[in-house]
Formats: sequence, structure tokens, C-alpha cells
Amino acid sequence: MARMSAEDRRESVVRAAVSEFARSGYHGTSTETIAKRVGVSQPYLFRLFTGKQAIFLAASERCLADAREVFLRAAEGLEGEEASLALGAAYRQLIVDDPDTLLMQMQMYAAVAAAEAAGDHAFGERLRLGWEGLWDEVHVLLGADQDETTSFWAYGMLINTLASMGFPAGHRVWSGFDLTAGACSAD
Repeated sequence: MARMSAEDRRESVVRAAVSEFARSGYHGTSTETIAKRVGVSQPYLFRLFTGKQAIFLAASERCLADAREVFLRAAEGLEGEEASLALGAAYRQLIVDDPDTLLMQMQMYAAVAAAEAAGDHAFGERLRLGWEGLWDEVHVLLGADQDETTSFWAYGMLINTLASMGFPAGHRVWSGFDLTAGACSAD
């Protein structure tokens, strides 16, 4: 069996970190747990990443990149409301197919908020820039004005909240969404 390159091993650490951080959060996940999941030693893990924060940042950035890729594929060749419907449907499918993506996003928001509250403003800077880039790309994909893009993201964040809290699809809190049409907007 061929040895994994450092880049392949790094990728496996990022994927494992997404799963671990998604379930246990920044403070609840140990680097030992990530190392064990990947099958490497902690010293090797720290040759790939400078520390836990670097691993978390890489996992968060991967989560944003995965969402960006889903949005780009969904909107290919579409404009306006068609693009909006496709983006909403693709995102909802992503969180069904890969719930770690949603949970990692929620952990990312919580970790940045906690760091900010503790006075660590640098921790969230890269993640804010990444999220801002995602917002900008979706804005362009939608061909929307500021209000339409804000509305799209507002509904998306509500979907994140309801899904992460485990509200089933038939629950009354979903009643304002047209989930069958793929829209990320209210009726």
C-alpha cells in the first residue's frame, strides 16, 4: 500500500476535523481525537498544522469552500429567480447529504463569537473574510440587489437554525417555507 503524501494526510485531517468539530465544537474537540481518527500521532498532526486553532480554521474554511462549490454548480447557466431557487435547493440538499457541513458552520459561528467575547479578534478575521467572500459570490450568482441577497441569506440562516435544532420537515416552524419548490424564501 502506497504511503499518503503530506498533502493527502493534511486533507484527511481537515475532513476528520470537520466531523469532530461539527459534533463537539472547538473547545470540546481535542487534537488527540482528530489524530486518532486519522491514524496519526499528535506530533505528526502538529507538523501538518501549527495547532488546534489552525486545524479549526482549515476545517471552517473547507466548510465554506464546500458550500461555495455547491452554490457555483447549482447556479451554472441560471439567472435571477431560477438561480435563487437552485441555490436554495442545492444548499438544503447539502445539509441533508452532509449534516457535518451545517453543524460545522454553527460551530464556526459559536467559536468566533466566543473568541470575540474573550477579546481575540484575530481568530475570526479569516473566517469573516471567507464568509464575506461566500456572501459576495452568492450575490453575483443571484444577480441580485443588496436586499435580495440579504433576504436569501436571512432565509438560509433561518434554515440553518431550524435544521441544526432538529425541527422535522413537517413541523409548523417550517410553514413559511415552500420546501417542495426548492425556494429559499417564504410563501
